[in-house]
Amino acid sequence: MKIRREIILVLGLMGLMGLMGGMGSCKKKPRGPLPVVNVDSLFVDLGKADVAKRTAMAEKAFQEMHKEQGLNGTVLYAEGGQVLYRGAFGWRNLIKANDSIRIDDQFQLASVSKMFTAEAIMLLYSQDKLDYDDDLTKYIPEFPYKGITIRHLLNHRSGLSRYETLADEQWPDRGVPVNNEDIIKLFAQYKPDPYNQPNVTFHYTNVNYVLLASVVERVSGQHFEDFMREQVFTPLGMERSYIYSLRGVDRLHTYVDTEVQGHDLLRKGARRAQDDYLNGVVGDKVMFSTVDDLYRFSLAIDCGLFLPDSIQQEAFKPGSPEWKRGENYGFGWRLNEKHPGVVFHFGWWKGYRSFFIRDVEKGRVLIVLTNTNSSAIGEPLWEFINDTSVQLPAACPNRNLMLGNTNF
Repeated sequence: MKIRREIILVLGLMGLMGLMGGMGSCKKKPRGPLPVVNVDSLFVDLGKADVAKRTAMAEKAFQEMHKEQGLNGTVLYAEGGQVLYRGAFGWRNLIKANDSIRIDDQFQLASVSKMFTAEAIMLLYSQDKLDYDDDLTKYIPEFPYKGITIRHLLNHRSGLSRYETLADEQWPDRGVPVNNEDIIKLFAQYKPDPYNQPNVTFHYTNVNYVLLASVVERVSGQHFEDFMREQVFTPLGMERSYIYSLRGVDRLHTYVDTEVQGHDLLRKGARRAQDDYLNGVVGDKVMFSTVDDLYRFSLAIDCGLFLPDSIQQEAFKPGSPEWKRGENYGFGWRLNEKHPGVVFHFGWWKGYRSFFIRDVEKGRVLIVLTNTNSSAIGEPLWEFINDTSVQLPAACPNRNLMLGNTNF
């Protein structure tokens, strides 16, 4: 409540100052002294009852998802500029079921990682180190296809085929991790037929964001995981976020070295997901984070604390205006005409699912990280965030507020 108290206090003072300024502009003197107003008593408890209702709704909804849909993971829900609910459900390891998930646990984001790869590209653009309409071969000259731009990759309009299929067919040993440079070499060597020509249509495929991560490396001269830590996570105060790296690993270990294990849910029960040779490929997946760190990122977006609004807002513009199937894609974010005013991304990979929904119009943020491959909670999440029976006024924390001081 600390953030909301500061925001409303500032808004109240601004309102009083505007009132006084208006009197001056009319060139009329007040008949008597201005009354002494206790701003705190007027504004601090504004909407308190609705906050309590919406918080209770969140707690009920996620408790039910845990009991009825098997939600196993962490949840953060914020509205009107304040966190209303944080929760942790289930077990880190479903096989042993003796170590409860904690709110600050790290989960693999799967495709939710893409928005951070896009953020890295936008950061380099803001530094005049690349342009969205540059041809990919300017940075990866050995890549065998011409006419693909950085923007095409960001919007999934490159027309390229799946790198996973190419690797499955041509990588000789799945016990050895494949990395981004290996994927580039495979494309250069085998030249698989593209799905389509560049910029013809929207076609979601992971290879676009693999190549964007490689562009980040070529432009910055840093490994992708180092660039993200130094240039994105640390400035945003995302202290528990990292890119999983198999760099220098000759043979895969059986499992990913992490406290929260990913699980595939089978008819016979849960099975711990094993590490995979494709986990050496970065940019499209394998970022680990927490709900609190992701909310810091959301605050930074809302309040212009990382990139200028003029650059950041490009991420939320549909990249395929002609696409008529309801869905669209910006820079690392999905858009859908069924949910106007909402940007989001879901992810699945090797025993993890992630859900990140930002309803910009209603000022709502919902982040759910799970360590199972179940998608059963998807529809209940949309039902919850679209519920308008109780709605709080949108608010943004003071732009000068340090992210590290947010009151989680």
